[in-house]
Parts: sequence; C-alpha cells; structure tokens
Amino acid sequence: MPIRLSDIMNHASFTAADPVLRAGAAAVADTQLRWVHSSEVLDIAPLLSGGELLLTGGDALVTASDARRVEYIRQLAERGVGALVVETGQRLASLPSSMVRAAEQAGLPLIEFRKVVPFVGIMQAINSMLVSESVAHLRRADEASHEMAVELAHGSSLDQILGVLAGILDATLELSSVSGVTLGSAGPNGTGPRPEGTGNAGTGSPADGPGSDEEPGHPGADGTVINIDVPVRGVPSARLIITVPADGDINLARVAGGRCVDILSLALLQRMPPGLKEVAGTALLRAVSSGSQPWRLQQLSPAAGIPPSATMVAVVVRTSTSQQLRVAMDKILKKSAQQSASYVDNAEVLALAALPFDGAAAARAELVAALEELPVEAGTMTAVGPLAVGIENAPWSLSEAKVALDLAVNGSLRAAARPASDTGGVVLDVENLAVERLAAQHLDQGARQDFVRQQLGPVLDHDARRNSQLLETLATWLDSGCNTAQAARELHVERQSMHHRLQRIFELCGGDPRGTGRLAALHLATRLAAP
Repeated sequence: MPIRLSDIMNHASFTAADPVLRAGAAAVADTQLRWVHSSEVLDIAPLLSGGELLLTGGDALVTASDARRVEYIRQLAERGVGALVVETGQRLASLPSSMVRAAEQAGLPLIEFRKVVPFVGIMQAINSMLVSESVAHLRRADEASHEMAVELAHGSSLDQILGVLAGILDATLELSSVSGVTLGSAGPNGTGPRPEGTGNAGTGSPADGPGSDEEPGHPGADGTVINIDVPVRGVPSARLIITVPADGDINLARVAGGRCVDILSLALLQRMPPGLKEVAGTALLRAVSSGSQPWRLQQLSPAAGIPPSATMVAVVVRTSTSQQLRVAMDKILKKSAQQSASYVDNAEVLALAALPFDGAAAARAELVAALEELPVEAGTMTAVGPLAVGIENAPWSLSEAKVALDLAVNGSLRAAARPASDTGGVVLDVENLAVERLAAQHLDQGARQDFVRQQLGPVLDHDARRNSQLLETLATWLDSGCNTAQAARELHVERQSMHHRLQRIFELCGGDPRGTGRLAALHLATRLAAP
C-alpha cells in the first residue's frame, strides 16, 4: 500500500511538532509520498522530482520578499512536491498569509510546525518506512521488466509489451512518438487500447530510472499522469504516458516506468531504429563538445547532413527539461537553418545549425529571435555562439557559448542575465558579449576588478554611499551610443533627470568623455562591472 500524507500526519515523530494544516486540505488524503527532505534553500524546486515531503525551518523565508515566498510555493507545486512543512517560532514568527493563499490556490498542502523538533528524527523515522516501500516497488518493477523482456523476446507487439506493465500498475499506458503519434497502448486490465481523453503532460523533472527523463505526476480528470521519455541510442524517440487512477500507487508507477525504459528502447529499436543521419548528428555534437581533431569532425559532418565548409553557429541551452526542450529546439532549427543537429548532454541541449552562405548573419539573428520567443521553464539559459566558417571551427562557437553561460551564472554580466521576454528564460547573444568573453579568457579576476576601480571608482563609491544608480545610468547611456533620449526611455526617467544624472557622472569621472579616449575605457569598465 502506498504511504500517504494523511498517514504521516498521524505518525508520532510528526505529531510531536504540534502540526497544523494551513492550506491544501483537499489534497492530503490522496497525496502519496516518496521521500522526506530538509532544506533552507529557496531554489530547491529544480532538484526535486515530485512526491517529496519538504521540511524547512524558515530561515530563508524570514528575509525573502512576499513575491519570492509566493514564487517558492508556486515552484514547489509545479514540481509535484507532496507537502511543505514550515517550522515557526524561533526565526519565523508565523506563516505569511501570502504563502497560505498561494498554497491553497496551488493545491499544495502547507503544514506549520508550532513546536521545535529535530528534523533528522522525522526524516529517519518516515524515510525508513518509505525505504521499505521502495524495496517492494523495485522488486515488482524488476518483475515487470523481466516479463516485458520475455514478451519482447517472443516478438510480441508494443501493445502486448505495454500490457504487462499496465496490468502490474493497474494503470493506463500510452507510448507515443516525439511528434505525438501513438505507437502502442494498454488499458488498466493489461490489454487493449488506451481509452480516449486520458490525461495530459506535465512539466519536466529528473528521472528515477536509468536513461529516462520523468515528469512529476500531476492530478488530472482521469488520475495522476506521469510522463517518461524513452530514448533510442541516446536520441529521444518516444514518451511513455502513465495514467494512474486515484486509488493507484503513484510511486510504483514512477519506479516501474523508469525500470522498463531499456526494454521499451529495445522494442523501439526493432521497429523504428534511428537513421544514420540522426546517429551521426549525435556523434558529431559529442565530438564538437569534446574538442575532437578537425579530421574527425570532417569525417562525421557529411553523414550528419552538415557540409564541412558551411557557415554554422552553435547553441547551448541549460535547463532541467532538456529532453522535452530538444523537440521544440529541433522545430526552430528546421525553420532557421539549412541543416542542423542536436544532442542532449545531461542538463544541456547542444545544437549546431548550418546557415545560408549568403545572409548567414541575418539567419543567425532570426534564430536568436526565435529562441527568445520559445516558452521555457523559469531559469532556463540559452546562449547562441558566434558564426563559425567550417566544421573545424564549430568547437570554438560552442565553447564561446558556454563561456557566456558561465559568466551569466557567475553574475559577471551586468545586464545580460535578465529574461529577454516573458517566457521565463534568458537568451544570450554571444556576439553582444565580446568584451566580457575576452576579459574572462585573458584577464584574471584581480586585473578586471582593478581596471573597473580605476575607471569607475568615484561612481561606485557614490552609488554605495547614497544607494544611487549612476553606474546603471552610465552603462545604459554608453550602450545606447551616448543617446541621452534613448537611455532615458530605457531607464524610465524624465529626460531632464537623465541630464542631471549624466552631469553628476561627468563630475565624478573627470568631465564629459565624448570625443576623448576615456569613452572607450569607461564603456569597457561598465561592461566588466558585475551587478
């Protein structure tokens, strides 16, 4: 039997904390748990897989803004977290009403601990129960995998192979291609087609099973839907959709679905092996990423459909939903590039696009614009490398894109780490970051800081003393080509106010830099000044 949140709330280790359910009461009875975690990190959601009971002492919530607290709740709910427990009393006097409202709206059980208890005691007591349950799940999952392997060996259809797993899970299964074509299905009785209108896809998350990308289960009209990607030779080729009824075992479905991915991959390999071009594209991007010798790249390039002499550009995307995002990326590449190849490397999607010889710069700009409009998960970061002529220069384009991403993650880009649109992600055009890339690769941190201090010391001191924004004002003005009216619009200030700010900056920097050699130095310093 699955272990539910309602069972845990009556456990002795839990009741000792004087718990009170503040939100999400309607979901308690049906919420199945898979593990108990303790964390004070507000950005923990991407590391969770769904079904967790998350304990926090509220240290980070004390100093967080109301908006950040609400976002914390929203992210946990989207990841399918089973429940959030917040300890109040010492650091956090009470649960903020904004969090309670957000949890109720999201259907996330929110529990307040009114007494201080060691989290480690709760985790040991409850996780020991969950481990016992997991052992039983693994045993049944291995049985399912073995039975499916027998069906595969006997030449059974995909429906029959899926029927074995559906029968054990008492769930509805569908295996579909990345384009949405149904390849096989099985009903709760283990055989027969999948009923119409069953379930929808959720949002991405790391997998339990080897070689799979599982999405956290989300309740739907027909039960909880779990999506698991099925690759063939490392290429995402299908998706297993498991719809677990309300009284079914969600954790068993997750474990068994992940365990059976290899069998389904073999079954797909027999029926729809990836073509030479797709396999060669994967091999080419692996070689580009590892910096292989030019002769190796020239050998693989034609088989992947990319002319060795083409003008190309590399794209790197860092996201927790890499397998799912690759499908959308491929659609963009088909429109923007003459030939392309893509590859998923853990949490990164790597792509190489061959652009038209005439108009490569314009085609690259169109690719950047299309990526900026691509809806992605919050926190996703994309970098488009510089144009490279010839496959032997593709590793350079890829490495420059990765350098830009590293700079953004480390906070070394003054303004580039802001979302380009409301899609929730960041797209970095490496061509606009030549100064930052050059400094990162050829100047150490101390030299960069000294240069910034030499050029902008009085401005930085003024901002620190008066909490002003003269550095941002100067940087925006310089980026606009010293266009005062345009800079004022970008900063949302009156033109007269902009003139006053610039006058103060000029006084601090030794005069108006226009027409002098100091202009370039100031612009370089503002680009190197971290946020």
